Amino acid sequence: MLELKDYILKHGKVLSGDILKVDAFLNQQVDINLLKVIADEWFDYFKEKKVTKILTIEASGIALACATAIKFNVPFVFAKKSITSNMSNNLYQAKVFSYTHQNTNLISVDKSYLNKDDNVLIIDDFLANGQAVMGLLELCRQAGSKVVGVGIAIEKGFQKAGDILRSKGLDIKSLAIIDSMNPVSKEIKFRMK
Repeated sequence: MLELKDYILKHGKVLSGDILKVDAFLNQQVDINLLKVIADEWFDYFKEKKVTKILTIEASGIALACATAIKFNVPFVFAKKSITSNMSNNLYQAKVFSYTHQNTNLISVDKSYLNKDDNVLIIDDFLANGQAVMGLLELCRQAGSKVVGVGIAIEKGFQKAGDILRSKGLDIKSLAIIDSMNPVSKEIKFRMK
């Protein structure tokens, strides 16, 4: 998606450790015009899948999931990374290792928000090592929900998680796939489709 690639080149910052900082437009300050274009793109791609629920993980996926849910006119659910005092004990849970934060979180969704009748579209900002997507897939497996697709804003293609997940039959629509990033030269190379 040309608009997203342009934003990445103009506002993204390549850091050491294969980190791409996009907080200026995607996951801290959010450019709502870009958000709308992203949601439109995922809607066009997944509109025939009979999506009943959008699922993401706290926190950076929330804005993307919200915009996409508005486009599909369905609810969105986000998996929480910590259990709060107002949550029930009736939860689906999965462990997820965060590449960015280098820690493991126990993500949770109340069982009343996902069920066997749901056709779930998973949405997230990044696909790096695939742990977030695999954790969300596990929550859907526990609920008996059908995962109809995965929408990813930025995929780090050089980390191969996307290839592995696609080989398992997942329909993944990544809007910008990065094949390489250089923290010294700041150069970003996108996969040509």
